Amino acid sequence: MKISYNWLKQFIKIDWKSDETAALLTDLGLEVEIVEKYQSVKGGLEGIVVGHVLTCVQHPDADRLKITTVDLGNGIPVQIVCGANNVAAGQKVPVATIGTTLYDAAGVAFSIKKGKIRGQESHGMICAEDEIGLGDSHDGIMILDDALVPGTPAATVFKIEDDEVFEIGLTPNRADAMSHLGTARDLRAGLLQSGINVELITPSVSNFRVDKRTLKIDIDVKEPKLAPRYCGVTISGIEVKTSPAWLQNRLKAIGLNPKNNIVDVTNYVLHELGQPLHAFDAAKINGKIIVQTLPAGTKFTTLDDVERTLHEEDLMICDEKGPLCIAGVFGGKKSGVSENTNSIFLESAYFNPVSIRKTAKRHQLNTDASFRFERGIDPTITEYALKRAALLIQEVAGGEITSDVFNVYPKKIEDFSVFLNFSKVAKIIGEELQKDTIKKILVSLDIKVNSVSDAGLGLTIPAYRVDVQREIDVIEEILRVYGYNNINFSKKLNATVSNSPRNEDYKIQNVIATQLNSQGFNEMMANSLTTASYVALSEDLNPTNNVTMLNPLSADLSTMRQSLLFSGLEAVSYNINRKNADLKLFEFGKTYHNYLAGYEEKKHLSLFLTGNRNQENWTSTQKPSDFFLFKGFANGILSRLGIQKTQNVPVTSDVFSEGIAISVGNEILVELGVVKKSILKHFGIKQEVFFADFNWSLILKLLSSKIKYTEIPKYPEVRRDLALLIDQSVTYDRIYTIACQTEKALLKDINLFDVYEGQKLPEGKKSYALSFTIQDNSKTLTDVQIDKIMSKLQKNFETELGATLR
Repeated sequence: MKISYNWLKQFIKIDWKSDETAALLTDLGLEVEIVEKYQSVKGGLEGIVVGHVLTCVQHPDADRLKITTVDLGNGIPVQIVCGANNVAAGQKVPVATIGTTLYDAAGVAFSIKKGKIRGQESHGMICAEDEIGLGDSHDGIMILDDALVPGTPAATVFKIEDDEVFEIGLTPNRADAMSHLGTARDLRAGLLQSGINVELITPSVSNFRVDKRTLKIDIDVKEPKLAPRYCGVTISGIEVKTSPAWLQNRLKAIGLNPKNNIVDVTNYVLHELGQPLHAFDAAKINGKIIVQTLPAGTKFTTLDDVERTLHEEDLMICDEKGPLCIAGVFGGKKSGVSENTNSIFLESAYFNPVSIRKTAKRHQLNTDASFRFERGIDPTITEYALKRAALLIQEVAGGEITSDVFNVYPKKIEDFSVFLNFSKVAKIIGEELQKDTIKKILVSLDIKVNSVSDAGLGLTIPAYRVDVQREIDVIEEILRVYGYNNINFSKKLNATVSNSPRNEDYKIQNVIATQLNSQGFNEMMANSLTTASYVALSEDLNPTNNVTMLNPLSADLSTMRQSLLFSGLEAVSYNINRKNADLKLFEFGKTYHNYLAGYEEKKHLSLFLTGNRNQENWTSTQKPSDFFLFKGFANGILSRLGIQKTQNVPVTSDVFSEGIAISVGNEILVELGVVKKSILKHFGIKQEVFFADFNWSLILKLLSSKIKYTEIPKYPEVRRDLALLIDQSVTYDRIYTIACQTEKALLKDINLFDVYEGQKLPEGKKSYALSFTIQDNSKTLTDVQIDKIMSKLQKNFETELGATLR
């Protein structure tokens, strides 16, 4: 939000420097992010002075150029070559002197230098109005008032306005401060707390009066819940034209482009008082104004020439023939003010904030009016702002007030009542403030003190303070005005050592995140909001279990995710499309489900692997990532957490074309595999993607805080190898299980180090080369013991698997 300092000073007479005011506003919670300079004419006409043309003769070598002698007020006339056809002796003209910086139409700066034009020296430039930013005309040079004295700075002649603009990072709860009046209210409270007694000056509307009652337009509010207050008045005999300079400068300073005097006044009052207004061409209104909703599917064309399809809950401003405007959001093309308009119906209203927000989001419209209406404006200034705008329109466009003010306000919006407990104030703030200080702060914020007791204060909060409805909100108001920096704190430092559990979630996450980072994985964080259509990609997900947003930001962010897969694939697709195809990603996140028993959140860890396992290098060839590499990463996580005695079971999720699940007992810890091509196609991914989904909540339950350790063995281990010829249907897992059952005490490790399938082997056979590590912790093994174990292993492989030695 932008606030003009000159404009702000119309409400509060203050001579502070802008940086001091910015610091106070920031302390009050209106954080000033930057202070920018503004000039009504870029460059401020610096270096441009009034010149008196003494002589003007034809250039000897150019038909379109003239040589002039100009008095700049310093007693030394200078020669200037000029190409304007209207230059003549005796004129007073604006002259850009040597060294002056001017700006072209695109805002690019250029400097005036001494030079020669067709052989004649030129010491400056006689300017047209567009060359110095005072207009758009380039028909010739500007002719100034003959009474002006040569050498007078042009900035004093044209009254250039210099301003400073505060860029305030306004938080959504501070609807009361979304105007110059609201900012001035806070500033006054801060100044009073600093011991500076200032008055808040509000624009007077005492001159408002009805001139004639010749144009009455009745108002019928059919939806009082959506439009609790609606005011209107007609103004006739206006002239739509360009706004005066002062009004244009106010709007330009805060980044708005002036359009015409009527629209500019409504924008001015919006940013002055925080009350949105809308002007209708009265000649285009048929019958009376009707505030209502329309049937779903009704077509309506807005000011931006876009035809929109209305929702049955959209509040509309209509006449007896159809819609004129989307209430509080955007005007209609057919009812807007044009240069031919000579009478208007001026609207000022308070609309239901929730209704306006839904309509604005539904139609993807974000206007200054909707921004304020959906956060909650002041319902008490609706009529006041209307009168203020009407008087300004009469000032800049002429005309007469031709109707009484219609004020439809069937049920008054009440103020809030809160009891403030003094002890609660001291407890929250950490310091006991004087009761008079508390009352002074509250009064400066327009909070009325109804009753005073030893225990506390009975308060009435103005209706426009929609963010102050509880006792804790009032305490926050007291604290921000009193000043966070003014709260004393003890110089004594008290420290405690907390008994923090070893297995806290964030600690375990950090351990695994560090491990994955060291293996080349990058952590990602996806939005928990996603599109509802993703559930159709998997039969495991049920649309009825979707947690749907009541007020979604968009259709693509309308549902809480049931799986981490799809948001991860969005990230994979995004990277691949930007030539980053070799990816290792992981995410800790939650999924959200709506079951019959209620809502449920589940914590997950997801891994994604795709592309090549290493970058291209002259020492090694590229090799694509494969399932076994991916499974190693998954097993490494479980191993790092000390989870043992796991089993590989068939995967049940239908998002995998092939994969496995790792379980402990009947509980599935992780499912991993290759994502189906049909799912990848939906995201435009053509390469293989591996995905693992860890049930993080279950993993945390399995972790034990007990540390288990064993001494380093004193006796050596022995390795023996076997090369087995087995059927292709036999899995390594089967061999591993048989070996562990055969020798439970001394067999420490089994490793598959070579697999061969191809020629020279019988059909349907494959060769596995395995290593077996054997060790006794109490003594050194003899060859007889080792051979006995290997013989037993070989016999069991032959018996149960039909294996033979190669």
